[in-house]
Amino acid sequence: MTTEEAKQAAIAVLRWHAEMGVDETVATEPADFFSWRGPVPNPEKPPAAKRAAQQTATPASVISADDAPMPADEAVAAAKSAAAACATPEALAEAVAGFDGCPLKAGARNTVFADGVYGANLLILGEAPGRNEDRLGKPFVGRAGQLLDKMLAAIDRSRETNALISNVIFWRPPGNRTPTAIETAICRPFVDRLIELTAPKVIMLAGGAPLQAMLGVSGIMRSRGVWKEIRVGDLEPIATMPLFHPAFLLRQPEQKRLAWDDLLAVEARLTDD
Repeated sequence: MTTEEAKQAAIAVLRWHAEMGVDETVATEPADFFSWRGPVPNPEKPPAAKRAAQQTATPASVISADDAPMPADEAVAAAKSAAAACATPEALAEAVAGFDGCPLKAGARNTVFADGVYGANLLILGEAPGRNEDRLGKPFVGRAGQLLDKMLAAIDRSRETNALISNVIFWRPPGNRTPTAIETAICRPFVDRLIELTAPKVIMLAGGAPLQAMLGVSGIMRSRGVWKEIRVGDLEPIATMPLFHPAFLLRQPEQKRLAWDDLLAVEARLTDD
């Protein structure tokens, strides 16, 4: 292999790593964990003596990536209490940013809560932040976000004037994996409170993950285009439209015709007095 070929091969590997969500290294040499017998060593976790010294010198507020900061049931209860104490969306955003009960926060750069106009009559809920969202601290800012903006513009909506965008998870899962049921349950009280405080007329669920998280329904292919309802607190049931996630539409652009039908249905519901 020539020097140039080796260079191009290395670039290809780095590009593949970036696409898979790898954004840091944890050791100087690769490790074949399949060859180990017994407990697999954690290259990020130092020996017990060194770890004890680090814990003595580390502020207690720092979250360990090795363990969840609290049991799941306690985290859900803490989230409910924190969310209920918020009287405004702005206060809720601060509460989410300060909440340490979700283990995903330990590996995230930023809390990604919402973007757009609080009180808009259209709320879009996606799945979770990706790499770009984690970096910038805003939902839907990558290629999928650009497509979402175009979709909203087609029905005279935008995050700058008359739409609010959020996710059912506020911190990026490692490698952009699907959030677990526990992670979703921990974040759910904040999502519900956001809906209560903003009282949208219509909610769009972008993809299968928010469909499952908010309605307990699986199968976005079967559910898209069919009106459903979300009930939160003392609010009247809110008209809810599941539709394909913009990232899915980027992979399968032939499905955009169905997404267009769903957007037209949302537009009609929003303008129906």
